[in-house]
Amino acid sequence: MSIKKTSLKNKPACKLSFKVTKAQAAGASRISIVGDFNSWTDGSDSMNALKDGSFSYSLELESGREYQFRYLADGTRWFNDDEADSFTAAGMGNEQNGLLKL
Repeated sequence: MSIKKTSLKNKPACKLSFKVTKAQAAGASRISIVGDFNSWTDGSDSMNALKDGSFSYSLELESGREYQFRYLADGTRWFNDDEADSFTAAGMGNEQNGLLKL
Protein backbone atom coordinates (compact mmCIF):
# COMPACT_ATOMS: atom_id res chain seq x y z
CA MET A 1 0.00 0.00 0.00
CA SER A 2 1.10 3.51 -0.47
CA ILE A 3 -0.02 7.03 0.23
CA LYS A 4 1.38 10.00 -1.67
CA LYS A 5 0.73 13.56 -0.44
CA THR A 6 1.04 16.64 -2.63
CA SER A 7 0.39 20.10 -1.18
CA LEU A 8 -1.58 22.32 -3.52
CA LYS A 9 -0.17 25.80 -4.11
CA ASN A 10 -3.42 27.52 -5.09
CA LYS A 11 -5.51 26.51 -2.04
CA PRO A 12 -5.06 25.15 1.50
CA ALA A 13 -5.51 21.52 0.49
CA CYS A 14 -3.51 18.38 -0.09
CA LYS A 15 -3.96 15.88 -2.91
CA LEU A 16 -3.73 12.32 -1.62
CA SER A 17 -3.07 9.35 -3.87
CA PHE A 18 -3.75 5.89 -2.42
CA LYS A 19 -2.72 2.52 -3.85
CA VAL A 20 -3.54 -1.00 -2.67
CA THR A 21 -1.57 -3.84 -4.28
CA LYS A 22 -3.15 -7.00 -5.69
CA ALA A 23 -1.81 -9.03 -2.76
CA GLN A 24 -3.26 -6.56 -0.23
CA ALA A 25 -6.60 -6.53 -2.07
CA ALA A 26 -6.73 -10.32 -1.53
CA GLY A 27 -9.25 -10.94 -4.31
CA ALA A 28 -11.56 -8.04 -3.47
CA SER A 29 -13.78 -6.81 -6.27
CA ARG A 30 -14.35 -3.40 -4.65
CA ILE A 31 -12.39 -1.32 -2.14
CA SER A 32 -13.53 1.97 -0.59
CA ILE A 33 -11.57 4.49 1.45
CA VAL A 34 -13.76 5.40 4.37
CA GLY A 35 -13.07 7.90 7.11
CA ASP A 36 -14.22 10.90 9.05
CA PHE A 37 -13.84 13.00 5.87
CA ASN A 38 -16.77 11.12 4.23
CA SER A 39 -18.76 10.17 7.35
CA TRP A 40 -17.44 6.57 7.13
CA THR A 41 -19.73 5.96 4.15
CA ASP A 42 -18.91 2.87 2.09
CA GLY A 43 -18.82 3.70 -1.61
CA SER A 44 -18.35 7.45 -1.21
CA ASP A 45 -14.72 7.12 -2.25
CA SER A 46 -14.51 3.86 -4.19
CA MET A 47 -11.07 3.01 -5.49
CA ASN A 48 -10.44 2.30 -9.17
CA ALA A 49 -9.66 -1.34 -9.98
CA LEU A 50 -6.59 -1.61 -12.22
CA LYS A 51 -5.81 -4.35 -14.75
CA ASP A 52 -3.00 -5.75 -12.60
CA GLY A 53 -5.42 -6.42 -9.69
CA SER A 54 -4.38 -3.40 -7.64
CA PHE A 55 -6.59 -0.43 -6.73
CA SER A 56 -5.92 3.31 -6.74
CA TYR A 57 -7.73 6.50 -5.83
CA SER A 58 -6.99 10.22 -5.40
CA LEU A 59 -8.81 12.88 -3.42
CA GLU A 60 -8.23 16.35 -1.99
CA LEU A 61 -8.57 17.17 1.69
CA GLU A 62 -8.16 20.42 3.60
CA SER A 63 -4.64 20.98 4.96
CA GLY A 64 -3.88 21.67 8.61
CA ARG A 65 -6.06 18.83 9.90
CA GLU A 66 -5.88 15.19 10.89
CA TYR A 67 -8.16 12.56 9.35
CA GLN A 68 -8.96 9.01 10.43
CA PHE A 69 -9.47 6.39 7.72
CA ARG A 70 -9.48 2.69 6.80
CA TYR A 71 -10.04 0.61 3.71
CA LEU A 72 -13.20 -1.49 3.32
CA ALA A 73 -13.05 -4.40 0.86
CA ASP A 74 -16.31 -5.72 -0.61
CA GLY A 75 -18.27 -4.04 2.20
CA THR A 76 -17.10 -6.63 4.75
CA ARG A 77 -13.33 -6.64 5.35
CA TRP A 78 -11.65 -3.68 7.07
CA PHE A 79 -7.92 -3.10 6.84
CA ASN A 80 -5.38 -0.34 7.44
CA ASP A 81 -2.62 1.17 5.35
CA ASP A 82 0.82 0.56 6.88
CA GLU A 83 1.93 3.95 5.51
CA ALA A 84 -0.55 5.97 7.58
CA ASP A 85 1.16 8.73 9.57
CA SER A 86 0.09 7.00 12.79
CA PHE A 87 -2.78 4.99 14.24
CA THR A 88 -5.47 5.73 16.79
CA ALA A 89 -8.03 3.65 18.68
CA ALA A 90 -11.17 3.12 16.62
CA GLY A 91 -13.40 2.67 19.67
CA MET A 92 -14.33 -0.89 18.65
CA GLY A 93 -12.37 -3.45 20.68
CA ASN A 94 -8.70 -3.49 19.70
CA GLU A 95 -9.32 -2.04 16.21
CA GLN A 96 -7.32 0.98 15.09
CA ASN A 97 -7.84 3.58 12.38
CA GLY A 98 -5.08 5.02 10.26
CA LEU A 99 -4.36 8.70 10.82
CA LEU A 100 -3.41 11.21 8.12
CA LYS A 101 -1.75 14.45 9.25
CA LEU A 102 -1.99 17.13 6.59
